[in-house]
Amino acid sequence: MLWSDPKDEPPEELRETQAMLRRAGLLLALAMILAMLVLGAP
Repeated sequence: MLWSDPKDEPPEELRETQAMLRRAGLLLALAMILAMLVLGAP
């Protein structure tokens, strides 16, 4: 790779979107676990 090559970084907007999706996925996973615990409790 040459020093003159452009950086292989996504634009700021894309990075923000990826961070938001990661947070949403984590929140969804926690909500699923909580729902299973609540529904599994007699």
